[in-house]
Amino acid sequence: MAPSVLILTLNEQSNLPDCLASVAWSDDVVVLDSFSTDSTAEIAETTGARIIRRPFDNWASHQNWAVRNIDFKHPWVFYLDADERCDDVLAGELTSPDALADTCAAFQVRRKDYFMGRWLRRAQFYPTWLTRVFRPDRIRYERLVNPVAVVDGPSGQLRGHLIHYPFSHGLAHWVARHNNYSDMEAQQWLAETQGRQDWAGLLAGDATRRRRALKQLAYRLPGRPALVFWYLYLFRMGFLDGRAGLTYCRLRAMYERLIDVKIAELQRRRKNLPI
Repeated sequence: MAPSVLILTLNEQSNLPDCLASVAWSDDVVVLDSFSTDSTAEIAETTGARIIRRPFDNWASHQNWAVRNIDFKHPWVFYLDADERCDDVLAGELTSPDALADTCAAFQVRRKDYFMGRWLRRAQFYPTWLTRVFRPDRIRYERLVNPVAVVDGPSGQLRGHLIHYPFSHGLAHWVARHNNYSDMEAQQWLAETQGRQDWAGLLAGDATRRRRALKQLAYRLPGRPALVFWYLYLFRMGFLDGRAGLTYCRLRAMYERLIDVKIAELQRRRKNLPI
């Protein structure tokens, strides 16, 4: 039995039709909409999707609310964003009666990011495995932004991909969104660390704690935005992705710089120092 599908939306009328078409194999598509002011809801309704509305607060809270409160038709849920597509290989796996083993609580999939018509195979962190297929009673999310999925049980891996178009609304939208993300990343860093590094977490057996400790350490590195740029552009060979790769690496470094200056701003505010 194919899983239920969960799609999170806010003013996604340009992305939603192709997203919905890629999951037309499911007989239970739920669109969790944050009160869109465009025709997002109408587009979803024409395909037979269920519309549930909830104001967006932060990523972890929004996703946790979805898995705890939505009555999905099937025991498995496939989650994707409106700017993502389920490719044919992944669709075949999700509709195969034997693909989702009962011994697993979740499954991870890889994602291909596209920019300027090119797959950012090298300039992005491919392959990154994302937990997108899960039993809703066996998962929870942590972090305000770029949430971490915490699964109660073993996870498997699927061969198919998500196809992601992060710039589908244009560069100005991407910059504005990541300006907002940088606010949440700065708040998250201070909330997690209180200015302290979890050194023991770097060697922790728990993968979630280990990733968090590594991220804490990364934010302490001097010249981190430049290091991110050269890591992606040279070490990861992002230059082989052409102009799209160069532009993306610059944008990513800019985003990391925004996080750094906002951490510094919050630290000064806590000390009642002028900005």
